[in-house]
Amino acid sequence: MHEIVTLVVNRDVRPVGVPSHYTLLEALRYGLGLTGTKQGCDKGDCGACTVLLDGEPVLSCLTPVWEAEGREVRTVEGLAGPGRLHPLQDAFDVCGAAQCGFCTPGILMSAVALLERNPNPTRQEIREALAGNLCRCTGYTKILDAVELAAARIAEAAGASGSASAGGQGGRPGEAVAAGARAPEGPDTAGEREGGA
Repeated sequence: MHEIVTLVVNRDVRPVGVPSHYTLLEALRYGLGLTGTKQGCDKGDCGACTVLLDGEPVLSCLTPVWEAEGREVRTVEGLAGPGRLHPLQDAFDVCGAAQCGFCTPGILMSAVALLERNPNPTRQEIREALAGNLCRCTGYTKILDAVELAAARIAEAAGASGSASAGGQGGRPGEAVAAGARAPEGPDTAGEREGGA
């Protein structure tokens, strides 16, 4: 039996007709054609299906679609702005943090949620926030580097816009790393793998 569910996805109201047993993942991918959210394990182990629901990361493969009705859903397709990447997406490119890329959307969504609630996380806090996202290609080091770089760039952009509004000169978001921010580290090391992410 099909039902019409009204979702608010990336700020757009999207009615979708789906079987009543569908998960949020299935509604996004097969009902709305938003394939950025990946279908991995289907049992909540890998994190590839992570989206934000009212700003909090959820595993969309375990979330019944009706639980999301009328709530704010944000997917990886909603990160970039017109003609520009989100600072996290850009940092993943700069740091070489994506290899096959299958896990990347889920990691990006977990990282966005972290940076929105904690703009200056420690390396350990980043590890903990990403602990539910598995990557089978990397040693996680470059992923952690990318989140740190994005945090520094976002902080710099916020500082620049603050000084620009006070009469100073502000740059465009993501142009440079804030002074004193840690630059991405060298090659992956086995020591970075502990902690799960």
